[in-house]
Amino acid sequence: MHVMRIFIADDSAAIRERLVKLLSSIRGVEVVGVAIDGVETILSVRKTKPDLVILDLQMPTLSGLEILPEIKEMSPSPIVMVLTNFSSHPHRGMCAKLGADYFFDKSTEFEKAIKVIENMA
Repeated sequence: MHVMRIFIADDSAAIRERLVKLLSSIRGVEVVGVAIDGVETILSVRKTKPDLVILDLQMPTLSGLEILPEIKEMSPSPIVMVLTNFSSHPHRGMCAKLGADYFFDKSTEFEKAIKVIENMA
């Protein structure tokens, strides 16, 4: 059985812990790493080669918007799911242009994001 490898990039400890806990309970899912800033995310995603990156937009050093194109250019290119509190229409459009595969609002669509991952796994 293929295990879906997931990397979490979010500067909120509470969100990271909640995601790790929820995702670890899904059969066929493995959390391969977490990062709290953009630079660490790029380096770790290169190393771990996840199938899916859950990306926050608002992070220290480099934002999710700044690193999204670089992540999508990696080989193999991971699926990128943006999970953010900055869910205004311009952010959605910008993320889509930069290659995000999914875009969810942390405060209103958190469960929906988890469901999508369950369905993928």
